[in-house]
Amino acid sequence: MICAQRVQRVLMAIMLGVVMGLAGSGFMAAAFLLQLFIMIMLLIWAATNFCPSIWALEKLIGKCDFEKSGK
Repeated sequence: MICAQRVQRVLMAIMLGVVMGLAGSGFMAAAFLLQLFIMIMLLIWAATNFCPSIWALEKLIGKCDFEKSGK
């Protein structure tokens, strides 16, 4: 079943792939800025236990079943 956390993981993998593609194509400035954005978002998530992308996706898609049951 599709849920916010799984979609967020797929989107993060896609973003990292885009960064790798940009770096491989020579667009180092764009790759650096995207990678910096990803790092800042991960640091916010680690420091506050709040991930803006998961919050937004939960509003659109819904939470995973394992979160609803408390497991």
